[in-house]
Amino acid sequence: MRATRSIWCSTLLLVAGLFLSGALRAAERPFDAAEFEAAQRAGKPVLVSVHADWCPVCRVQEEVLGGLLGRKEFAGFAVFIVDYDLQKAVLKRFGVRSQSTLIVFKGTKEVARSIAQTNKDAIAADLAKAL
Repeated sequence: MRATRSIWCSTLLLVAGLFLSGALRAAERPFDAAEFEAAQRAGKPVLVSVHADWCPVCRVQEEVLGGLLGRKEFAGFAVFIVDYDLQKAVLKRFGVRSQSTLIVFKGTKEVARSIAQTNKDAIAADLAKAL
C-alpha cells in the first residue's frame, strides 16, 4: 500500500511538473523585436526572460514561471525568451549582463528586473507590477 501511494505521488508530481512547464512553453516565444514592440504598444504585460540551457537557475525559473503564468491573473502576459548565448544584440538592447535575468514591462515601461531570482513570491510580486 505504501509503495503504491509513493509511486502514485511521484507520478502526480511528474505530471504536475510537465503541466506547469507546459504552461510556460505555451506562453513563451523566442524574442522578436517586432512582436515585443507590438505587445508593448497593445499595453500587454510583458516578461522578457534571459535564459541559457546550461544554467541551473534558469531551469528553476522556468519551473516557477510555468506555475505562475498558469494562474488566471498572469495568463495575459506576453513572454519572450532571450537566448543568452546566441542573442547578444538583444542583451545589449536591454543592458543585460547575466543569464537568469527577468525583466517585466507594463506596456512600454520597465517595472521590474531581477537577476537569479527563484523565489516564487518575489517573482509573482514582480509580475504583478505589470498588471
